[in-house]
Amino acid sequence: MSKNAKKAICFTVLASSVMLSGCGLLGGGDKKIDPPQDVTYLKDASGLKEKSKAPAKEAKAEIKTELYLIDKNGYVVPQTLQLPSSEGVAKQALEYLVSEGPVQELLPNGFRAVLPADTKVDLNINKDGVATADFSNEFKNYKAADEKKILQSITWTLTQFDSIKKVNIRMNGKVLTQMPVNHTPITKNLTRTVGINLDTSGITDISNTKAITVYYLGGEEGEYYYVPVTRRITDTKADPVTAAVNELIKGPAFASKLISEFVPEIALLDSPKVDEGKVTLNFNKSVLNSTKNNQISSYLLDSLVLSLTEQKEIKSVEVLVDGKEKLTTDNGKTLTAPVTRPEKVNTGSF
Repeated sequence: MSKNAKKAICFTVLASSVMLSGCGLLGGGDKKIDPPQDVTYLKDASGLKEKSKAPAKEAKAEIKTELYLIDKNGYVVPQTLQLPSSEGVAKQALEYLVSEGPVQELLPNGFRAVLPADTKVDLNINKDGVATADFSNEFKNYKAADEKKILQSITWTLTQFDSIKKVNIRMNGKVLTQMPVNHTPITKNLTRTVGINLDTSGITDISNTKAITVYYLGGEEGEYYYVPVTRRITDTKADPVTAAVNELIKGPAFASKLISEFVPEIALLDSPKVDEGKVTLNFNKSVLNSTKNNQISSYLLDSLVLSLTEQKEIKSVEVLVDGKEKLTTDNGKTLTAPVTRPEKVNTGSF
């Protein structure tokens, strides 16, 4: 995709926080503004008056939860859905990964749940943050092609919660050391280091590489969402921040059906500076959409922040261009402070 073509997508206005897309995908540091309450009016001889109506039933409390679902291209993608408020929110998240279950009416277009229909779920979380997910016998009724995706979905869905650091998997109370269909090995105490949507293209010896997870764009114009992809890089001593930026500039695999706002001309002018969780990046002017008002693509910024804050030591991202601050985004925001990771990802409904 040419730079001009890629930049064309940036004019889709996204309504979110500091930097984010019109699907409400990301949140930033700005204060949230409550939307006006819906009020219906009727005209009468004296003007306008509020329409009378029967007392509304008390709304049930809901909680935003990331569910790692499978999109139409086979990627495991976080989608933030409003689920009924529950004391056992982590167990509920697993239950909403079950096909033909309560998630069915909430699924975004083109997405499907990952666990086989009728799978029953139990979950125990110990004081050390180790979650043990126990599934019923129906858990093994999946297609072999979905096996690694199921592992990734379970692990990434559960580790979104602060109380969960590691994940173990059982079926009918028995610890699984491998998946039941295609026999993918399951290590003890799974974490996000298992990766997601693994891309090993161009790698011949995976043992001499290290993993970097970055976010590209999936979906279609007007309905974009962020897709995490774990790549293997051969420079195992590379600075992880620089490595992630380089993978974003490199872009997704040609046949991946993913896109990126980064173009090959973008480059870092200095080594990244990390101070108390904030990373400062100084790019050349190729990172801008427009040099006239120092405008940067919100999609590019979102992908950058998501990718870098996937690294535990990074909490916020400050972007400079030729050493200068005061950038604006294509959705009208002025970047006056470092950008932080949103609480939830892909909050839009597609």
